Amino acid sequence: MHTLTRLLVIACLALPFAACKKQEEAPKAAAAEQAPLTAPKNDDTGAWRAYVTEVAKRNMDGITNSPYVYFLPSESSEGFGGQYERQLEKLEGDLGRGILEGNMLVFASPASTKMAELVETAFKQVGPNSMKGVKVVFIGSAIDGERVKAAVTPAGVNYVFVEAK
Repeated sequence: MHTLTRLLVIACLALPFAACKKQEEAPKAAAAEQAPLTAPKNDDTGAWRAYVTEVAKRNMDGITNSPYVYFLPSESSEGFGGQYERQLEKLEGDLGRGILEGNMLVFASPASTKMAELVETAFKQVGPNSMKGVKVVFIGSAIDGERVKAAVTPAGVNYVFVEAK
């Protein structure tokens, strides 16, 4: 019994120090979070995935679930056509089942135009205002961002565009 009491006292004494440490680290994390991101200038899939992951993390405010991430490699990648078809099929299936409030969809690719085409095609089946409270993040060129915005806005989503530059 005395051991348990001692452990509780030690835990109570250590707790304020741990809280102070976290408060000191918070400003550092906020500063790092504000650093601008730069999209990869090449077609390196690994670099693109890391970039997309970071963009997704920065847009998680108000999101309660893990994001749905749809990524296409560059059009010069081997098997690009098959990957495009599989992503489209997956997206159409996800949208057909319904995406609930508190979820986020992230779309990104070095082939921005093809990703915009994928989104436009899949969102044709989505009913008006059926996705309120869902965030859609598109990472790509400004022209393609406008195409995606026109395709997803009728669904009632919270649209976020991130220019891949």
